[in-house]
Amino acid sequence: MSETLLIELQQAMPLVMEPLDLTGTDLTGVDLPEGSGKTGLIIVDIVNGFATVGAGNLAPPVANAQVSRMVAEADRLAKAFTAQGLPVFAFLDSHQPGKAEPPYPPHCEIGTGEENLVPELLWLEDEPGATLVRKDCINGFIGAYRADGSNALLDWLNREQIGAVLAVGICTDICVMDMVLTLLSARNHDMAPSLRDIHVYDQGCATFDLPRALAEELDLGIAAAHPQDATHHMGLYFMAARGAHLVDKVEI
Repeated sequence: MSETLLIELQQAMPLVMEPLDLTGTDLTGVDLPEGSGKTGLIIVDIVNGFATVGAGNLAPPVANAQVSRMVAEADRLAKAFTAQGLPVFAFLDSHQPGKAEPPYPPHCEIGTGEENLVPELLWLEDEPGATLVRKDCINGFIGAYRADGSNALLDWLNREQIGAVLAVGICTDICVMDMVLTLLSARNHDMAPSLRDIHVYDQGCATFDLPRALAEELDLGIAAAHPQDATHHMGLYFMAARGAHLVDKVEI
């Protein structure tokens, strides 16, 4: 049923993807207007609570190919970006105990370890070119607001004069999509004047798998059904519909 649904979605709501070839490109310029132009990498919530097997309520219960691929690609890209002196921004979902955002069960609570980067990305904690920001809500753009009204994501984009971003992370149709859609609106309203293009990398994104039969078996109700391939597709579709560029391969 899931494969049939995905085929129907691909036919009715096709995704148009292109490779992103950054080899041989001056990534500090990328042919953008004078005074702007860096390419930045945004990593969304690749933390234990979402991507390490058995790490929590919203972590994969068993190894998952889509999640494993996402982690590997995010690590590859982060290393390539930092090696070239390009900025990396990473969101880490982090909640005070008992204050997880509805409708989801407790997850990524501070002090549990779920809120920390997966082992493959822990090196970013000591990387001077990486900016790590903990957020306590689904939408990273909103979660990046500080008590004084400033926004860590906008500050990063404007300080680094970023002309293009490449987004990866989890979940494609939840935290990644919310951040990307809000960032597109922020770009359209000149909140980040140098920002022109927002790319989303298919292979660098993942979401969770909860088929309808399992949702019913766990007594979660039919509305909790979340087939992985279909919801990943839908997340990508809605981001593209709002103006993001979908990428199926990144060479850097």
